[in-house]
Amino acid sequence: MALDLNKILEFAAQKKISDVHLKQGRPPAFRINGTLTSQKGAIPLKQDDMTGFLDILLTDDKKRKTFAECGSVDVAYELPEQARYRISVYRQYTGISLAIRTIPMHIKTIRDLSLPVVLEQIAEERRGLVLVTGTTGSGKSTTLAAIIDHINSSRAGHIITIEDPVEFVIPDKKCVVNQREVGASTSTFACALRAALRQDPDIILIGELRDKETIEIALQAAETGHLVLSTMHTIDAAETINRAVAVFPPHDQEAIRGLFADVLRWVVSQRLMEKLDGQGRVPAVEVLKSTPRIRELILGKAGAREIQEAIEKNSKVYGTQTFDQCLMNLCRARLIKVEDALAHCSNPSDFKLKLSGING
Repeated sequence: MALDLNKILEFAAQKKISDVHLKQGRPPAFRINGTLTSQKGAIPLKQDDMTGFLDILLTDDKKRKTFAECGSVDVAYELPEQARYRISVYRQYTGISLAIRTIPMHIKTIRDLSLPVVLEQIAEERRGLVLVTGTTGSGKSTTLAAIIDHINSSRAGHIITIEDPVEFVIPDKKCVVNQREVGASTSTFACALRAALRQDPDIILIGELRDKETIEIALQAAETGHLVLSTMHTIDAAETINRAVAVFPPHDQEAIRGLFADVLRWVVSQRLMEKLDGQGRVPAVEVLKSTPRIRELILGKAGAREIQEAIEKNSKVYGTQTFDQCLMNLCRARLIKVEDALAHCSNPSDFKLKLSGING
């Protein structure tokens, strides 16, 4: 049974498949360049297959207990020299299912990923909060790993990561790196984050800002001289700020907004777009850098349009960009379809005029 699971995972790594879905009663499904497909003629998975997969994946008693109590659990799995996998094991109506994300063994650089080169400047930050945001499957973890790797290659320091589970394994370079996994080496994000503040960190990576307690401690860590990096499931910079503040009770929100305005350094929001030639995907990235104007807008509870205008005006000075600016550049470079850009831009009519060379 172990061989069968490994064969599926080996196939995913070799074919650059981002996600695998295993469900009792149907063949394995694979997500390639954003599209979910199944192999023709593949045999449906049986109950015994899924039970066997659990025996392979849930070898830790704590993970088994979590699965028994909650009906789902996240685990990491590795095929040496090939790939790592983040696997969500969960019960659903007809049985057990697995959602598997492929994680390359080697971390790609910011430039390898076609991300804005301005992101390399994050390595110069000594304190504050950096957020990478986007929907599920938009490449947040990959981008965050590239940023951490650039820091690791640029300066000495102590990096602590708190993840659920550990995804990219980060080797020591110029930094000392310690990676902690929720459920294995710590009970919760908040517990590990509190402990991290007593472990002489320079950089703290939190896999995700999930709740009020974690956000609060992360803001405090960023305020007290640490560089904190994390992810959120938001679509752009404006939503990220408002979502983080909205987690707190109304009577606390003004103070949290002020703290957020003070510690925020960068917000990197991204979506993956299909390439024009159909061969893979390319990131469309919005980059916000904290400036006096941005801080003023955060404190003033500005809307998305005002924040986007500030990002756009700062583009030549700071190298920041809105999604629309990035989509325009990708269209002009003939990397994505115009119709795809129009489907994702904030103002299709204005976008068309600008694309044709007319300032709207």
